[in-house]
Amino acid sequence: MSAPLRVIRAGNTSSLGRVPHGLPAPLPKGETLLWQGAPSWKNVAFRVLHVRKLTIYFGILAAICLVRSMMVQTQQMWWSLFALLFLGSVAIALLSTFAYFVAKTTVYTITEKRIVLRVGVAISMSLNLPFTMVENADLRLFRDGSGDIPLLLAGATRVGYITLWPHARPWRTRRVQPMLRSVPDAARVAQILARALAASAGQTVAAFDTAPAAESAEALGGRIPASVAMTGD
Repeated sequence: MSAPLRVIRAGNTSSLGRVPHGLPAPLPKGETLLWQGAPSWKNVAFRVLHVRKLTIYFGILAAICLVRSMMVQTQQMWWSLFALLFLGSVAIALLSTFAYFVAKTTVYTITEKRIVLRVGVAISMSLNLPFTMVENADLRLFRDGSGDIPLLLAGATRVGYITLWPHARPWRTRRVQPMLRSVPDAARVAQILARALAASAGQTVAAFDTAPAAESAEALGGRIPASVAMTGD
């Protein structure tokens, strides 16, 4: 039977010993920390919050408004242009700030026995995922070497999509899949996770090749090859 999924609110644990960064409690004796990391705030801004697309959108509107202002030459049109630039700048600044705090408050942890996601900008929580819960994992690489690692869990997930966002696989609302989002050097992280899951299950994992970083994100968006499938069975 799979171990229960645990959501631990930060500050609700009282354990003896020093609590490692990003974890709700000290690691049990014999459990080794393999990797810790966080998403890049720029990648969160561009890929999750679509700041680049929003900037292009406001830029096109501002260009159209500028042309009309020069043609009409009325004070109202110039005020409309300034208002558009102001609103666009505020929206981009707010989204970029949110992306920064998402990256600042997030810690992904992989140990020999589990994955822990400490997430939450306003209210921090830790999601504890023992390897026995991980049914499968995907790897999607991007041009800069960063990537997403969504986790398919065995059984029902008790954490809602909204609660976990943006650390959840997009559009998977019924069967929520926690995700290590925009992780730098994602191929290496996936290899660490694959080896840890295989070792936990008493299996071996051969090194797997990743697609060249120059390829498109769509071409790199498949599952990790079956020969190194990350399973906790």
